Amino acid sequence: MKNLNQQLLNFGYTQNFKDEDYYVSNCNYYAFELINSWPKWEKNFLNIHGEKNSGKTHLASIFLKKSKSKIIDAHSFSNEDLRDIKIYQNIVLDNFDININERLIYSLFNIIDQDNKYLIINSLVPINQINFSLDDLKSRANNCLFAEIGKPDDELMFALILKNFSDRQITIDKKLIDFIIKRIDRSYSKISEFIYKIDEISLKKKKPIDLKTIKEVLKV
Repeated sequence: MKNLNQQLLNFGYTQNFKDEDYYVSNCNYYAFELINSWPKWEKNFLNIHGEKNSGKTHLASIFLKKSKSKIIDAHSFSNEDLRDIKIYQNIVLDNFDININERLIYSLFNIIDQDNKYLIINSLVPINQINFSLDDLKSRANNCLFAEIGKPDDELMFALILKNFSDRQITIDKKLIDFIIKRIDRSYSKISEFIYKIDEISLKKKKPIDLKTIKEVLKV
């Protein structure tokens, strides 16, 4: 992957899921490397877990370009999707949580296993920590590769903030980004929320973002 100035993760604004827009740092390195190393996995099931806006769907999009695959929202997963699986090499199940049909998901695991396909499950928490009522599904959930996308480190936070300001044609001194990083919650969602509020103020005032504005949004 490219360095900080060339390789940045674009989240929540244009929903641009190009490979070159994904920035890799320590917190997401293992997940990214697994996607790149496919199909040389030890198991056919991979669970990528991390908080909202952490880039799980972006990684899935990169994976889809490597094979004939399909991405399915776990909340709308149906019997019809099970029938369609045969024509796809791999499946990505996005937005996985406790509000799913357990028997359908268990059937999906079995089909993936029997047909020697690959399955990626994106979730907020590791799926082996979910208290499924179906014991067979619990067993399947334990038999996965697990890749966590951790909280953003300083390097990734700088990249996210700089890229999202740039996307909005907002000019900001890099020293101000350092100021933001030291005071904002280490959360992808909080960063996204902060950028949105700054963008609103910038459009309203039609003035460059200064320290006073940043303090106002951060409430410091």
